[in-house]
Amino acid sequence: MIQRKSEREIELMKEAGKLVASLHRKLATMVQPGITTMELDEFVEKTLKEFGATAAQKGYHGYEYATCASVNDEICHGFPRKKPLKEGDLLTMDFVVDLNGGLADSAWTYPVGEVSEEIKQLNRVTKEALYKGIEAAKSGNRVGDIGAAIQSYVEPYGYGIVRDFAGHGIGPTIHEEPNIPHFGQPGRGKRLKEGMAITIEPMINMGVWQSKMDDNGWTARTQDGSISTQYEHTLVITNDKPIITTDQSQPGLFDL
Repeated sequence: MIQRKSEREIELMKEAGKLVASLHRKLATMVQPGITTMELDEFVEKTLKEFGATAAQKGYHGYEYATCASVNDEICHGFPRKKPLKEGDLLTMDFVVDLNGGLADSAWTYPVGEVSEEIKQLNRVTKEALYKGIEAAKSGNRVGDIGAAIQSYVEPYGYGIVRDFAGHGIGPTIHEEPNIPHFGQPGRGKRLKEGMAITIEPMINMGVWQSKMDDNGWTARTQDGSISTQYEHTLVITNDKPIITTDQSQPGLFDL
């Protein structure tokens, strides 16, 4: 069942989104060669506690960490670890915050030091694809319009759009209906309505779109070992432009 949010619920989600956005802005200054993803995970969890928030994904279906930290060919759900990042790595940090019952979910990809021109382009295209999807996320459109906007932008570059994982509704729990694939046909799928809260989170591979699972049962990585990148925002559908609750440029962000 798809739940449309009340004004009060949307305000709570906005506050949670500000905290997520603030954390990502801080992480951008911390990610560098030599730091570990475990250190980043511990920073996020410590900061959430300081603001009276919780890491909503910790404990979700048994997941043990406050963040997902996916490196290079890991598509999503990478475990934080004590291995230092090295120059040229690509790191995606993905986490969900619960602040006073409001949820916000965002992933952002960070180059570690200097990366190749090929990785820079992949990163740029993935971020731009996210915003192409957001432009299509308006009341009256359908889920397929979001996927089609992303697919038509990405595929001319020869990249693979991950099909095994999708965006989703959010609130009151992490994953709600509807699923939001990052490929599709215009005019197909569930209709978007004012008050719906969803995530759009394209995962784009430099090579093939197919994934494989690690033995831990969580981490997905590219089948061909190619680099993968991801960007994600939480947004609320309106009759005009969607509200991006996790926008890192919004006013009133938390001072970290």
